Amino acid sequence: MYKLRYCIGLFIVFITCSSAQAVREIETEAGKLFITTTNEYPIFGTYHFKEAEPIVELQRGGTGQYQLHDSPKRPIEWGLECSETGTLKSVKGFDNLKYYLYYRFTDTEADGSTPVWTRVEMTVHLNAGKIFINGERMKLFTAKEEKKK
Repeated sequence: MYKLRYCIGLFIVFITCSSAQAVREIETEAGKLFITTTNEYPIFGTYHFKEAEPIVELQRGGTGQYQLHDSPKRPIEWGLECSETGTLKSVKGFDNLKYYLYYRFTDTEADGSTPVWTRVEMTVHLNAGKIFINGERMKLFTAKEEKKK
């Protein structure tokens, strides 16, 4: 009986840990909020502006690069706005979902100030198979990459 309880307890801990989302609290100009890099769509990868630079690159683990127009690529940390428990905040459109992507540069600003969190929109267009960041950087995805229904 003891072994059975131990196995059940271990199983519950394993399930809880494996399904938990990494949630991070950040301080923005609008106040404190929570972000996560977990999403059911294939958001990781490189987003191009008209199939060229400037780019945005989102890597697993909340790192990447963000290139502003007429500027070099800079390293960032990023996440999507969520609740304290990790539920993504989104707005559903006709055939898309809008999320809020927060990023900040990890290198220091030219004036030596600490980088601030910047909010941009990320929209997942389900029928078109496209994901946009800030309405101008785009990445394609296929139905195979789309969330499992």
